[in-house]
Amino acid sequence: MIFVIGVNGNGKTTTVAKLANHYKKQGKKVLIGAADTFRAAAVDQLEIWSERLGVEMVKGKPKSDPAAVTFDTIQAAISRKSDVVIIDTAGRLHTRSDLLQELEKMVRVANKALPEAPHETLLTLDATVGQNALTQAEIFHQFAPLSGLILTKMDGTAKGGTAIAIQRKLKLPIEFLGTGESFSDLSPFDANSFVDSLF
Repeated sequence: MIFVIGVNGNGKTTTVAKLANHYKKQGKKVLIGAADTFRAAAVDQLEIWSERLGVEMVKGKPKSDPAAVTFDTIQAAISRKSDVVIIDTAGRLHTRSDLLQELEKMVRVANKALPEAPHETLLTLDATVGQNALTQAEIFHQFAPLSGLILTKMDGTAKGGTAIAIQRKLKLPIEFLGTGESFSDLSPFDANSFVDSLF
């Protein structure tokens, strides 16, 4: 079970669809949980993409409790025997403690619904952001312990060098790079080619 978190505008919801595509290509049965209930467009977006990808999705009513959607998604995944569950969390401003506490609640509910869940918590980071990304990662890590990073918007001029500082400080691996808008524009991180691109 994977949580995908990040601030608004980092490409989080798009990344959820890309991850679903990635695992489906591996022959996995994927279920998406649309727990970004505060942004109606996010749920609509995921619904369209899940239909295009041919993967199932669980959603709640607009403005419903994201933790409840998380719980329902996990229950659905167990009954449907899904291999991979990906939860799209609401975009969080790392400066809003109330929103971060809600994220913390989602983690608790996931763990109650499925022991040891979430198994992965991936933070999407806009590669163009720079030093602010380290602050984002440190704060999110306090409320929802991170297991890895996904650098988005790597198709532009950004090099994503700040990820090295985050990796060194928080000991978090970079899992994927987002390199465009299509479902296939997500590639597993390769350290050698990443370092080559920096220099």
